[in-house]
Amino acid sequence: MAYVCKLTMNELCVVVIQEAFNMIDQNRDGFVDKDDLIEMMTSLGKNPTDELLDAMVQEAPGPINFTMFLTLFGDNLSGTDPEDVIVNAFACFDEKHTGQ
Repeated sequence: MAYVCKLTMNELCVVVIQEAFNMIDQNRDGFVDKDDLIEMMTSLGKNPTDELLDAMVQEAPGPINFTMFLTLFGDNLSGTDPEDVIVNAFACFDEKHTGQ
């Protein structure tokens, strides 16, 4: 019998955001900091300025663990693309098409 995924869209969004957090947390210490952002962005061919990186980190009132990341991400999702567009954007990182 095949396993049927019974995640709601909100739960699926949390799973997708967790995957994004894990990709950004380059040193796997459970926090996203400036060094993680530098590594992630340069791996994508970007050359971020210190000002941009500082501004990104300063959006959070404290250290950026997953809970804070989820809060920031949720706050920034208001008024953005529909969920299916966002999920499809993250799907490009799912090379094995596993949904993880």
